[in-house]
Order: sequence, then C-alpha cells, then structure tokens
Amino acid sequence: MDDTLAQNQRLKAAIHFTSGQICQTIAADCGSEFSRQTIAAIAETTYRQCDIFAKDLEAFARHAKRNTINVDDVKLVSRRSTALSTYVQQKSEELASAHQEQKEKRKKNSAKRKHQETEDED
Repeated sequence: MDDTLAQNQRLKAAIHFTSGQICQTIAADCGSEFSRQTIAAIAETTYRQCDIFAKDLEAFARHAKRNTINVDDVKLVSRRSTALSTYVQQKSEELASAHQEQKEKRKKNSAKRKHQETEDED
C-alpha cells in the first residue's frame, strides 16, 4: 500500500511540475503570470481528470471482456469533449493510414526480395 501511495505522490509531483512548465510557457507568450495556487489547481484538476479517464478506460475494456485498452475505448472516453474527440479521431485516422502505408511497403519489399531470390536461383 505504501508503494501505491508513493507512486501516486510521484505522479502528482510530475503533473504539478509539467503544469508549472506549461503555465510558464503560456505566461511568457501572453506576458502574464500564474499564481502558485492556480498552478496547483490546474495540476490537481488534471490529475483527477486523468484518474477518471483511466477508470473509464478500464471499465470500457472490462465491459468488452478484454484485458487490453484499445483505440475504441479511447474514442469512447473522449466523447465528453468535442475538441478532444475530434483530435483523437484525427490522430487515430493518421495512425491507421501510416500503419497501412507501412504494411504496403513491407508487402512490396517482401515481393521484391522473393523476385530477386528466384532470379538468383536461375
């Protein structure tokens, strides 16, 4: 149990640090500042939202009788936010397209190698 608590504390610290870095970048771009309380609130909200997403993803996979979370689960959880859903859908399509291109490349290379091997045998 102490290990889980320590891991959660490290995770919260990492989220707080990253939130602070992002806030600093935004503040520099806008010429404004974020208070420490604001950064802490953003970090805590981010942590809680990620926790909710993780639990929902696990529930979606379990409902589908799977042990592995897949893209469809992520698409389901992203439906709460139109912007997030659009982004996830776009990235999913990009990844599927890239995967298909790699698959076709491998198929062409494999066919090319087979053709060369048969020529070498002759």
